[in-house]
Amino acid sequence: MKHKRIFLASPHMSGKEQKYINDAFVTNWVAPLGPNVDAFEKEVAKYAGSTAAVALSSGTSAIHLALELLEVQAEDLVFCSSLTFAASANPILYQKAIPVFIDSEPTSWNMSPIALERALKDYAAKGRIPKAVIVVNLYGQSADYDPIKQVCDAYEVPIIEDAAESLGATYKGRMSGSIGKFGVFSFNGNKIITTSGGGMLISDDIESLNKARFLATQARDEALHYQHSQVGYNYRLSNVLAGIGRGQMEVLEDRVIRKREIREYYHRELASVPGVTILDEQAYGRSTHWLTTMLLDPKQVGIEPVEIIKVLEENNIEARPIWKPMHLQPLFKQYSYYSHAEDEDISANIFAQGLCLPSGTNMSDLEIDEISNIVKKLISV
Repeated sequence: MKHKRIFLASPHMSGKEQKYINDAFVTNWVAPLGPNVDAFEKEVAKYAGSTAAVALSSGTSAIHLALELLEVQAEDLVFCSSLTFAASANPILYQKAIPVFIDSEPTSWNMSPIALERALKDYAAKGRIPKAVIVVNLYGQSADYDPIKQVCDAYEVPIIEDAAESLGATYKGRMSGSIGKFGVFSFNGNKIITTSGGGMLISDDIESLNKARFLATQARDEALHYQHSQVGYNYRLSNVLAGIGRGQMEVLEDRVIRKREIREYYHRELASVPGVTILDEQAYGRSTHWLTTMLLDPKQVGIEPVEIIKVLEENNIEARPIWKPMHLQPLFKQYSYYSHAEDEDISANIFAQGLCLPSGTNMSDLEIDEISNIVKKLISV
């Protein structure tokens, strides 16, 4: 009989969440908004080093509202990391804007400042400056923001920091999510902490966040009757789910520690295997290692990542490929893409050679050991 399923990253409840959920039920604050929402916003903003935050139904909705706040409209340009999940880029299409995808650099896998600068120069020469750049912090590691901000500031382009995967990470002493004009977190079930489903928009721009709250609650005008002068959205987080988030925030640092331990365990077991590379932490800041990821050198390893994923699945273990880059997706194939170098597509290579190992904080060391042994055996065949 197979053992219980080992997931890639499943929700990990601490028990602390129940108090806040019970408070919502006892006070009957089970409808959207309420004391848990207010407190959760303050707690996340304080942790992230931001002035304020708006609790939302998803990280995707937070990106969408950020684009709205920056007045992104039809035919406007928005630059976006290519190596990411589709939720980073889909809101650009919600606005009927035009995405331009930017490659990764090889060390952190995050946005390449070199490719970004080349793209900005090219479009500036055409008289077209993007309304925003969406920079994604991949797999728990912040992008290298100093050179990215330098080139964005030169063209006066605001940054939306997609920190959906990197709550708890740092960049040169600053918390992930607090570096761009707007920061975005996700509390989906697979994230380092979860509210079941949910997200957060953070910023130091209080006026913009107040507008985000207005838009996220159906853009209802101040009137006794229901009056609406512009399109709004049903994007607010419920008071019950915010209660889960408050309990999760109390154990966030514990979760970061465990994620880092898991990555170190895999590194000890696998990094010395010829042809295997475990993604490193960058010197500029703490990575949470939301997911431990590895690359297989095709010149040294006689097996494809998909084959490893298949064998793990046969053992009731979930692993996944690296994100398929947006510029390779059928939905986005018609849009421009700027690679790290003229003849070097970093994100495509990472996708072809990489996989994500199970990284849930509720995994045991014995389970990590089993996964490592399966991978080592497959590679050594």
